[in-house]
Amino acid sequence: MSGLNLDDFATLIERPDSGVRRDAEERRERLGPPSGALGRLDELAEWLAAAQGAVPVKPIERPRMLVFAGDHGVAALEVSGGPKGGARELVRAALDGESAGAILARRFGAGLRVVDMAVDCDPGELPADVTRHRVRRGSGRIDIEDALTAEEAEQAFRAGMAVADEEADSGTDLIVLGDLSVGGTTAAGVLIGALCGTDASVVTGRGGFGIDDLAWMRKCAAIRDALRRARPVLGDQLELLAAAGGADLTAMTGFLLQSAVRRTPVILDGVVSAACALVAQRVAFRAPDWWLAGQASGDPAQAKALDRMALNPLLDHGVTVGEGTGSLLALPLVQAAAALAAELPERS
Repeated sequence: MSGLNLDDFATLIERPDSGVRRDAEERRERLGPPSGALGRLDELAEWLAAAQGAVPVKPIERPRMLVFAGDHGVAALEVSGGPKGGARELVRAALDGESAGAILARRFGAGLRVVDMAVDCDPGELPADVTRHRVRRGSGRIDIEDALTAEEAEQAFRAGMAVADEEADSGTDLIVLGDLSVGGTTAAGVLIGALCGTDASVVTGRGGFGIDDLAWMRKCAAIRDALRRARPVLGDQLELLAAAGGADLTAMTGFLLQSAVRRTPVILDGVVSAACALVAQRVAFRAPDWWLAGQASGDPAQAKALDRMALNPLLDHGVTVGEGTGSLLALPLVQAAAALAAELPERS
């Protein structure tokens, strides 16, 4: 399909350092509170030490909230409760600091970066640094056509890789990942349904903004039709993303894989990031070792994807709004785990 060889990721991605993790576990045995008294915070600290390759673990000082944005043609079927103005409204609210994700990012000290991959508006309506990776205006209606051409899929995937490199090179030490999309959960349901071999009804949720029963049935039918188009290309993950993903989801998949190559840990948000992670796992089976599931959103497709990747959510608050909100809520837990592991004194 392209000159991009996804098989290279399976070789390039290594697991976090198991030797360092053992050293972190041994150090934990010498700290003040008894082993197990801090619950899952101990596990988080040891995972982070292995990802950093450092004992004691270093504090999280430069987290980044990163959201990929795009519109999806399938939203025309009224399968989404998103704003009528499309993803542009979501992007504008985030940039103005008025979205839930932007407010929490500001509160938790995570720099916000929005990457427009397929927002359906004139690029001049958004800042140039937001639109510079854009592939197209909106992605195709996946129930009847491909989301992207082969060339657009490669462009989007490479854009995600480039963003991962930019973040790693700038010193970002933890990514809080999210999406700003209208119709994105429908595409995510198709990807997860295809990769897990399930029927449409099993992976059809109510979306980030909630939909009524009639909209749910329309969404289920759209996922059913898109699954018929996606299943024949399951053997090629880039073709699958072109058929059913869209530019934002394709870029997010490339980002996740390249972040694992660059040893940058990532906190996943809801069903969209979970779908991209599942595609990335199919490309490189070690990649999920670099990710945390921030929260359980209650979406059935997200639950299925996380179970397939053996990722246990840190929180279970049922946050569906997207925007990285659920993953941001998990950020203080990861920061707390790092701080305690680094600063608790050893027993005398």
